[in-house]
Amino acid sequence: MAIAPSQPALSLPDHTQLPETDGTFVKNFQEHPQSLLLTDSIRPVLDALHPDGQYAIGQDCGIYWRLTDPPERGAEAPDWFYVPNVPPLLDGQRRRSYVLWQEIIAPLIVIEFVSGDGSEERDTTSPLASPESKAGKFWVYEQAIRVPFYAIYEVDKASVEVYELVGNHYQRYTPNERGHFPIDPIGVELGIWQGQYLNQDLPWLRWWDCEGNLLLNGDERAEQARQRAEQERQRAEQERQRAEQERQRAEQERQRAEQEKERGDRLAAKLRELGINPEDL
Repeated sequence: MAIAPSQPALSLPDHTQLPETDGTFVKNFQEHPQSLLLTDSIRPVLDALHPDGQYAIGQDCGIYWRLTDPPERGAEAPDWFYVPNVPPLLDGQRRRSYVLWQEIIAPLIVIEFVSGDGSEERDTTSPLASPESKAGKFWVYEQAIRVPFYAIYEVDKASVEVYELVGNHYQRYTPNERGHFPIDPIGVELGIWQGQYLNQDLPWLRWWDCEGNLLLNGDERAEQARQRAEQERQRAEQERQRAEQERQRAEQERQRAEQEKERGDRLAAKLRELGINPEDL
């Protein structure tokens, strides 16, 4: 009886075998500091949420959602994204990309920075429309990767749109009374902040806590700590000055009391010279 040849084990490429880049340029000089600002300011929140350190943040890193030829056709590289409950390293190696068939867990939030007219970030083209169709970013995040929150940030318009995955489709999120978009699973809000960061005065995309307090970046936290230390120093100096004033007042009172006693002693002595006992008065 003939024995059928064994089938080779199915082997899918992992993050070390897939392309690390598609060769495109970062669109402008604002995108890198914007990513730094998002990461730096939310890191204390994520560290508190993940005391075991099990989370990953990606910037312009490929998320491979299907195997294609060429491989890049089955990947999207968001400008910024956060994945909860995954190790920051894989087997001690830095991540080259995020491979869904290897990881399973989808990012919680994906953010795209618009550098053109925004059509690329809002492209809902399905790859099922025709063999030549390239999946649009919006379709990939909504239908393939199924990211719970998708944000589209346009610095030139000082605006951000946030979409929440409800059922099988994205619904555009309505901002709260502060003009921010709550990302409830991590207890933060996303919105626009006008100010200077790394010598650029622009409408930056930033995080706030659920009470509307701006989440500070490292430089701002250091400046806040410096100001608190300076306020403490000033309070301590004021306390020292008040204590010194109290000491001086006490010394003046002591001197006045000593002077009164000396005057009383001189008067008593004078009365005694006149033959009058001061105690009889």
